[in-house]
This record gives sequence, structure tokens and C-alpha cells, in this order.
Amino acid sequence: MKNIIRLAVFVLLMALLAACGGNNAVEEEQETDSTEETESTDAITIEDAFGPKTFEETPVKVVALEWTYVEDLLALGIQPVGVADIEGYNSWVDIDEELDEGVVDVGTRQEPNLEMIAELDPDLIITAGFRHEAIQEELEFIAPTLFFDPYPTDESVSQYDEMEETFRSIAKVVQKEEEAESVLQELDAKYEEARADIEAANLETNEFVLTQAFSANQAPTLRLFTPNAMATKIFEEVGLENVYDSGQFEMYGYAEVNVEALPAVEDANFFYVVQDEDNVFENQLQSNSVWQNLNFVQNDQLYPLGGDAWLFGGPLSAMTLVDRIVEVVDKE
Repeated sequence: MKNIIRLAVFVLLMALLAACGGNNAVEEEQETDSTEETESTDAITIEDAFGPKTFEETPVKVVALEWTYVEDLLALGIQPVGVADIEGYNSWVDIDEELDEGVVDVGTRQEPNLEMIAELDPDLIITAGFRHEAIQEELEFIAPTLFFDPYPTDESVSQYDEMEETFRSIAKVVQKEEEAESVLQELDAKYEEARADIEAANLETNEFVLTQAFSANQAPTLRLFTPNAMATKIFEEVGLENVYDSGQFEMYGYAEVNVEALPAVEDANFFYVVQDEDNVFENQLQSNSVWQNLNFVQNDQLYPLGGDAWLFGGPLSAMTLVDRIVEVVDKE
């Protein structure tokens, strides 16, 4: 049955692409350098999650199926033509650069709409390998596709290292390497400035624990971030010290726990991300005795970062997170 469905998808995509490109023979005779949709360049080879990918031309029309790569493109001054789950992106990700109104929503990150992507006739698709390995053939049939791995299984490679490497790889493919280095330099400068601000805030302790919290099965669930997480590295870059470790390698950079796990880290500063409509600390834990008796609750060492401080993003989300950290520790 799966083979029949996949065949049907291929047939449909072929029809769509044929419709988009049926007049190619005539158009090729009329095209000039100024009207080409891709720019000629020397061949560029990029290593993604599944191996080397070579690009003979610079992509112009790009579809991004993971939010990190949306903001990577925006950081480089490129508006994607298609993005997965724009509504969710706008709820969770707060950066200065905004998506144009004409950007097309191409479905969810888990199940993107292949027909809509094909209709956009992109030069490049960027996504996460762990999400879309099962539809690799279909995506690559539509356009060259880069699959990155934001959650390295190699314990020697942090998520932060992967983020920077992927950002540089995308910049190389779209011929924006100088812009990428400028963004990363700006981020380093922001770290340096934030370290001075946080030192001046005279916190009781520089130790921290970071959580992204939400309701699951009508109960509070907390993602406590571990040493390999990108967000943890950002906190450390501004002079704070992580105190949480699950005791094992967490591929996604966090362990999901309940409130009973918090006494082990109660002497640290507690930073958290929740959505306003699902604030478990205000809505569900106000009557919880374990929560109420924690030192960071008793000592007012709770620091809300806002629901749109995206902890899994690129350099621009890192900048937003740094700004939020400085803002909340300066509340005194």
C-alpha cells in the first residue's frame, strides 16, 4: 500500500512540475542572464546529514521546513518562498527580521504539503533529516534538498556547534558567507556586552537551570536543558553556570521531568519559557507544596523569558535569548 501511495505522489508531482515547466524549450531560447531564476556560480559542495550535496548554481527560491532554517535565511537577507507552519513560527520565534506577507505556508513541520511545495517550483529545500528522511526521495524529486541534523548523536559535538556549522553551510550555498560571518560577529559582541550587564546585576548566584514547560495529559511537564543543549551554551556564553545534568546523554538537549525533580536544583536561578495560554507555573503549580517550598520560588529567583524565546533556533534566536536574559535579571 505504501508503494502505491508513493507512486501516486510521484505521478502527481511529475504532473505539477511538467505544468510549471512545460514551456521550458521556448523559454530557454528567450532567457538572458537577467531573467534566470538561479545565478551561475562555481560548483559548491556541502555535507549534510546524508552526505555531500553539490550545487552548480546559487539557489534563489528556497523552501524551509524547519524554523531554524527559516531564521537562518532571514539572517542572510533571504526571504523563503515557502515555510512550514507559519502560525507556529510566529508564536514561538521572536526575531527582528519578519517574513514577508507573500511567503506561502506549506503545511506542518511534521507533514509538509508536497503539492504546495512543488507548485512553488523552488531551487532548494532545507529541512531536518530526523523529520523528513521518510520523504527524502519525494523532496529531492521536487528540488535539491539539504537535510541537516540539529541534534547530533556524537557526544563530542554540541548543538551550538552544529547550529553555527549549519548556518555557515546554508550561507555558502546561497553565496552569503560574508553576511553569515557578520551575524556571528554581532552575536559574539552581544555575548560580551551581556556578560558585563549580568555581572553588574549582582545575582545571588550565577548558577541556573533552564526549562521549557507545558501541559501534557493535564499535568505540568518540564524540559530541563542539559549541558549539550544549544540554549545551555548561550547561557554559559553570558557568564552563567548550568547546574542540571540528567546523568546521561540527551540527544535533544533536555530531559522531561515533573516538579518532584526540582529540589535538586532549587538553589539556582530558575529561567523558564512557557506560552501565555499554558503557563503551568501560574495555572497549575500555585497550590503545589513541592513547588511553593523550592528555594528559587521562596527567594524570588524566577525569571520568565517569554513564550517566543525560541531555544532551538539560529543566531538571531540566540540574540533574542540573550536580550531576554539581561532584561529579566535586571528586574531588581
